[in-house]
Amino acid sequence: MRPTYPICLLGAAISLSSLSPSLAAQTVEEEDVTVTGVRQAYTGNFAPLETPQANQIIDSELLVDTGALNLNDALDLSATVSRQNNFGGLWNSFSVRGFSGDINLPSGFLVNGFNAGRGYGGPRDLAGIESVEILKGPRAALFGRGEPGGTINLVTKRPEFENGGYVQGTIGSWDQYRLEADVQAAVGDQLGLRLVGFGEDAESFREGFETEKTGFYPSVTYKPFDAATITYEIEYTNQETPFDRGVVYDEDFGFSPRNVFVGENVPIETEVLGNQLEVELAFSDNWSLLTGLGYRDTSFEGDAFEPQFGSRQTYFQDGETIARFYRARDFDSEHLVARSEISGEFETGALSHRLIVGVDYDEFDNTLVIDRYRSRFNGDINNITDEERETHLLLNVNDPVYGLNLNPDAGPNTSRTEVLKGYGVYIQEQIDVGDFLQIRLGGRFDDFEQDLTNWLAEPSTIISAEDDRFSPQAGIVFPLGDRMSLYASYGEGFRLQSGQDFQGNQFEPNVTESTEVGFKADFAGLSRIVEGLMTVSLFQVDQSNFLVNDDRPEATAVGFFSIAAGEARSQGLELDTYLKLENNVNFWLSYAYTDAEFRNTFADADGFGFTIDAGDPLINVPEHQLSVQVSQDREIRSTNVSFGGGFLYVDDRNGFVGSDFELPDYVTARLFAEVEPIQNITLRFDIDNLFDETFYTNSFADVWVEPGTERRYRLTGRYRF
Repeated sequence: MRPTYPICLLGAAISLSSLSPSLAAQTVEEEDVTVTGVRQAYTGNFAPLETPQANQIIDSELLVDTGALNLNDALDLSATVSRQNNFGGLWNSFSVRGFSGDINLPSGFLVNGFNAGRGYGGPRDLAGIESVEILKGPRAALFGRGEPGGTINLVTKRPEFENGGYVQGTIGSWDQYRLEADVQAAVGDQLGLRLVGFGEDAESFREGFETEKTGFYPSVTYKPFDAATITYEIEYTNQETPFDRGVVYDEDFGFSPRNVFVGENVPIETEVLGNQLEVELAFSDNWSLLTGLGYRDTSFEGDAFEPQFGSRQTYFQDGETIARFYRARDFDSEHLVARSEISGEFETGALSHRLIVGVDYDEFDNTLVIDRYRSRFNGDINNITDEERETHLLLNVNDPVYGLNLNPDAGPNTSRTEVLKGYGVYIQEQIDVGDFLQIRLGGRFDDFEQDLTNWLAEPSTIISAEDDRFSPQAGIVFPLGDRMSLYASYGEGFRLQSGQDFQGNQFEPNVTESTEVGFKADFAGLSRIVEGLMTVSLFQVDQSNFLVNDDRPEATAVGFFSIAAGEARSQGLELDTYLKLENNVNFWLSYAYTDAEFRNTFADADGFGFTIDAGDPLINVPEHQLSVQVSQDREIRSTNVSFGGGFLYVDDRNGFVGSDFELPDYVTARLFAEVEPIQNITLRFDIDNLFDETFYTNSFADVWVEPGTERRYRLTGRYRF
């Protein structure tokens, strides 16, 4: 069903470059062709100063300047986004304005407007990605199923009706070897092809850890006539990565050594095969139809050795012996998304209207099978026999010995299938009242169905739930001349939550209310500024039925579950600035102050586990976060040179819900330099974590803490044709 050797397809992509001259001969009038890219869903035709929300667009130039290779690298540029528990490094998980989505699934994000973040395709590589959009604030009236604090949208590389591309190779610290290619070809002015692919093999600063991954992202755009555009693209990625829960912390012994991998070097294989089809039809200069279909099939299979919790963790006794348990996982998901919308502009008297009306359908079919082996060591921690070490999966961090018991006798722990279906209808209208006022009104109606089958029950049981909700949206913009504007917006969101508590009960829906006010300024054309935008925003997001990890003994005895802890609020201030100067200096600054806390007191009825008090902070959300990047392109002695750097500051933050455990604050810095010694050939050198800071990016608990990477070097050579 799926290609077995995608690296062969990468080679095919590279070899297509040899066709460019002949294709160019067929398109001698190519320079006279104007191609309009496919419009993205939900966006409408709005300039930044007309949009009553704060947005950040991380374009391809900024991604290259920062040396970003994966989605986490890109999102670190936005202070609004903070890293959350990434499931042993096997998926992307983040919060926007303090709130993340389902803690048992990857964070939801969009790809070209399609819901595509669910499932188990592994961490998203940036090969094939043109830009990353952080769309903040109350957007539920349109998107419907994004994360509570905002939406991340990935814009993929699509045909641009050009001939050419590049091939590049990277070598780096810890035996990193990466090959990447991006090739385009145009056949006349109607058909454009683009092939993007990569392959990477790398070890890690954590001993005994190695990853392999490949990806292939072909796309084709066909214009049968001027008013129609059809685009089809494929996403295929295969990754083999050991499950890595990170390090363990104890207040007496501190963190276990960050370079010691406490799992086993047995790979988890993740695979995704996705398809997207979009058709855009322009009825006139003002009205168009956009319709599309997306389907993703993902899988996650392999074994994991993970540190034990609480009294089972021997590291809390001697500071060197980590007790682990074993889980074998087999996850599969299928995700179908369909949408269709009409957008356009019209006038009624002195009023100008911009309208979006659409419908969509979303179906997510998710199957999880887990077997588990867990034991407790009750002997003398100072006199552990080899047999006990093997039986209880114990690992000494000062003298780790791997591979002693890779196939423990595991028993069934989880086997369930969940199907979530949702139908949505949405509308948005923005009305221009002269030059002094713009009003945005919108709403979305959702109808959800949820079926959960527990295959381990005797007999197997099916639990079903249904719900529907109307989510309103409103915004207002006050233009202050041509360069500034004030805005305010309000929106509500609603969604069913996947999974169940340890007693088999489904969760009540999650409801979000968001409010935002802000100021925007466009600096383009002022002084020596070619491009420039600044946004200052104040926000508040309230959530009900907020889910957290259920750490009660009766829950952890049968698995890992969530529990509804009640209400939470996030509020704060954001400052985002981007400048491009005439001297080719680019400047990016993103700062956020976020106060994210629980709004109610919660304690389990049996008196076990944790207690959450009103005012307790949400997990992995720093109060202060700052990201800065500066770069310049210059010509030195007829040679093109680029150089720059940046830093990221992350404040301390809660690392375990219901506890006093905190992750320390940190600052990391990066530098890069790029030179073009020969035309079309560039050499680039990157240093990440310049000062070799010891830091920790996120955690799920004090026994699952992800350490940041040590100082890393990379050398990249690129040939452009």
